[in-house]
Amino acid sequence: MKEAKLHIEKDFEISHTDDRLFSSFLEHLGRAIYTGIYEPGHPEADEDGFRTDVLKLVRELHVDHVRYPGGNFLSGYDWKDGIGPKKDRPRRLDLAWKTIESNQFGIDEFYDWSRKAGTKIMASVNMGTGTPKDAGEMVEYCNFPGGTYWSDLRAKNGHKDPMNIHLWCIGNEMDGPWQICHLDADDYGKKAREAAKIMKWVDPSIEVVVCGSSSREMPTFPEWDRKVMEYTYEHADYLSMHRYYENQGNDLDFLASFVDMDSFIRTLAATADYVKAEKRGKKDFKFSFDEWNVWYQSKDEPHDWMEAPSILEDNYSLLDALVFSGLGMTLLNHADRIKIACLAQLVNVIAPISTQKGGIAIRQTIFYPFRYLSQYGRGTVLQPVVKTPKIETKHGETPLLYTTAVHGDDDTVTLFCLNIGDEEMKVDIDLASFGSLTMTEHLCMDGDDLNAKNTFDNPNRVVPREIAPVAGTFKTCSVLLPKQSWNMLRFKVEK
Repeated sequence: MKEAKLHIEKDFEISHTDDRLFSSFLEHLGRAIYTGIYEPGHPEADEDGFRTDVLKLVRELHVDHVRYPGGNFLSGYDWKDGIGPKKDRPRRLDLAWKTIESNQFGIDEFYDWSRKAGTKIMASVNMGTGTPKDAGEMVEYCNFPGGTYWSDLRAKNGHKDPMNIHLWCIGNEMDGPWQICHLDADDYGKKAREAAKIMKWVDPSIEVVVCGSSSREMPTFPEWDRKVMEYTYEHADYLSMHRYYENQGNDLDFLASFVDMDSFIRTLAATADYVKAEKRGKKDFKFSFDEWNVWYQSKDEPHDWMEAPSILEDNYSLLDALVFSGLGMTLLNHADRIKIACLAQLVNVIAPISTQKGGIAIRQTIFYPFRYLSQYGRGTVLQPVVKTPKIETKHGETPLLYTTAVHGDDDTVTLFCLNIGDEEMKVDIDLASFGSLTMTEHLCMDGDDLNAKNTFDNPNRVVPREIAPVAGTFKTCSVLLPKQSWNMLRFKVEK
C-alpha cells in the first residue's frame, strides 16, 4: 500500500473560481446539433424541436456557457445563412468536416435553446472567410437594442429584445494549416485587433477571446501566442488554449496527462507575463481553455458528403474518465489564470452525452467527473501541500496522487483526489486550519476493468460509487483511495 499526506491550509488561496470554468462547446459537426440537441419529431422533442431528454442532462451538468457555432466549422460559416425563415435558408457544403449544412439551426435557435438549458452563450465570429465587418454585424444583430437594419431584423425574426451575448471568440485555431483561410500570427493578430475594435464599438460591454495556439505541439508555439497578445493587448480580454489527449498505448503515461496540461498553462502564463513586461502594461492576460477533452483523433475515419453524419463519436471508458478528471482538476488548480474553460464538446461529438436518433440519451463515463467538478468546484481554490510517491512518465516526474482543494462559499471543503497508481493509497489529511470538521461524502470512480464503457444497452455500467465517510468530528483524518481511482471527498466545517 502506498502512503501520502495532504495539508490543506485555509489561507493558501490560489483564486476564486470563475463560473465560466464550467462551460462547454457545441459545433455544427456530426450529430452535435442535428439529432443531438435538435431533433424535430423525436418523441421527447418540444415545440421548438429541442430534445428535452438532452436538456435535462445538460442542466444536470451545471454548464455555465456554451461556445457556438464552432470550431473548424466557424472558419467557413456565414452566420447570416442561419437566420430568417427556415424554408429560405441555403444548404451549403461545410468544407471543414466534409458535410452538408442544412442551416435549419442558427443563432436564433441556439439562443432559445440556451435559455431552456439554463446556459449562457459564448458566441464565435468567423476570421477565416469572414471579415471584421461581418463580426461587428453579428454583434449588432444579437445585442443592439433596435432601430438599425440588423437589430430590427432580429426583432423581425422573433427576438425583439437583445440577446445580450457578453462573451465572444474571434476566430478558431487560426494558427492551424488545416483551418479554412489559415493566417500567420501577424496577419491574424492584425485582423483580430480590428475585429475586436469594431465589435466593442458596437457593444462596449462585451469581452473577447483571441486565438492562441491550437496545441503546444504546434511548431509556432509559443511565438504565435506572443505575437497575437502583442497585437491585441489593448483590445482583447482572453487568449484561447486548446488541448486534447488520447491513449498512445501506455496507460500510466495517459493517466499522467495532467502533467502536460499543467506545463502548457505555465508556459503560456510566462509568455503572457513577458508581453505584459514588454508593453509596460498593468493587465495580466487571462486565458480561455475553450477546447479540452480526451479525443481519439487517430480513430477518425473519412466519409462522403453527408448531412449530420455520425463522426467523432468516441465511446469513453473508465480510464478515459480518470484522465479527464485530472485535466479538469488542472484547470481548477490554475483558476488564477484560467477564467473560462469549455469541455469540447457537449453532445455526441467527443461528448459526455450520447444520443440515439429517435432513441434515448445516455451519460458517458466523462459525464460524472465534469458534473461533480462543476457542482462542487465553485469557490476558492486552495494550494494543497502534498507529500506523495512519484514516478517517471513520458511527461517527467509525476505524482501518484494529484489533488485539488476547494473551499466552498458555504464553508465546505471539497477535495478531488486522483490516484493514478496501481496500488491502494492511504492518505493522511490535515485540515486543522479550518477548525473541526465532519466528512459528509466520499464518492469514487474506479473498477477492475479500466476499459469498461457505458453503452445504450448498458448505460450505467460505469458510475461513481459511495464509500462510507470517516466518522466523527475531527481536524485530521485518514482515507483509503482505491488503485487507479478518482475521488471526491466532502467536508463540512463545524461552527
